[in-house]
Amino acid sequence: MKWTPEAENAIKKVPFFVRKKVRARVEKEAADNGRPVVSLEDVNATRNRFMNQMDSEVRGYQLDACFGASGCPNSANSTESLSAKIEAILKDADLAAFLRQQVGGPLKFHHEFRVTLCDCPNACSQPQIKDIGVIGACLPEVTGDPCSGCGLCVSTCPDNAVTLDGDKNGISIDYEKCLACGQCIRVCPTGTLKEGKKGFKILLGGKLGRHPKLAEPLPGIYSEDEVLKIVENCLKYYKANSTGGKRFADCRPSDLLSIHT
Repeated sequence: MKWTPEAENAIKKVPFFVRKKVRARVEKEAADNGRPVVSLEDVNATRNRFMNQMDSEVRGYQLDACFGASGCPNSANSTESLSAKIEAILKDADLAAFLRQQVGGPLKFHHEFRVTLCDCPNACSQPQIKDIGVIGACLPEVTGDPCSGCGLCVSTCPDNAVTLDGDKNGISIDYEKCLACGQCIRVCPTGTLKEGKKGFKILLGGKLGRHPKLAEPLPGIYSEDEVLKIVENCLKYYKANSTGGKRFADCRPSDLLSIHT
């Protein structure tokens, strides 16, 4: 749907964490009113209704993905099936009811528990600032197949984790530097590199606000079942320790990294 320049400028002033919801609502209401172009008047009317009735829109959680069903062009491991399973867990937790008990007043979107998924370490969905971030991961593994020395793996790796070993005529991986993006595997023409451990990395306890904090990584790469168990454990921990709408990162953050399967 087309927007006037004034309408586009106005929607940019809506807080980013609700901007997508407000934009979709503006377009729906404008279309329902038979308007072919969204105007500033449409934006202001919808925004005011949306912000004044925010409590009824709050689900208690936000679940986002970088590309969703359209797929990540740099995918190390798809999070698509994991997303539906995590949403089922979030719904069962009934976080909206929990938050209403804790907050004692109308809920705002900043109260919601936030989970985000991304298929690769580029992390377009910003897992570093969410309560739980899940990142697709695929470690490269060196096979016994001879290396041609083409250097494609070295030039493709953005983290300088791959080197050619001239003495052994092979490839070396520095796993301390490797972010498990899997890019080097895709460009290897000889099969010297293959998929090794594949799964998901997990970040916990990120947030913005008055006292922002980057999420911290759990060590290792986890299977889908392990991720789901960790999400369940995090929600139990959150509901047991959060009071007054306190964010996940503020619930004894030193304990968060101990939440394993």
